[in-house]
Amino acid sequence: MTNKQPLTLKSTAAIHTLQPVRLMTRLCKHWGHKFPVELGEQQGSIELPLGLCHMRCTDILQVQLHSDAEHISQLQQVVADHLRRMASMEELVIDWQQA
Repeated sequence: MTNKQPLTLKSTAAIHTLQPVRLMTRLCKHWGHKFPVELGEQQGSIELPLGLCHMRCTDILQVQLHSDAEHISQLQQVVADHLRRMASMEELVIDWQQA
């Protein structure tokens, strides 16, 4: 986010996937070449120009986005598109909820 507006909005999604850790790891490694990424065994975060993406793995992939009002919808779309691409043949249902 070039103008550094406060990240006042939060959006979350609980994504059912057969391999939450694999999906999180693939996304972090994919974006790790362009953006700051932190990746642990069960959690990861990515600092994108549109906002922040935090992920935590349990039996599902929990995704939390932080952005401003101008960018939250675009961030949701970008993260969802990339998660679906990383999931390969698995069809993901991603339902963002404003928190």
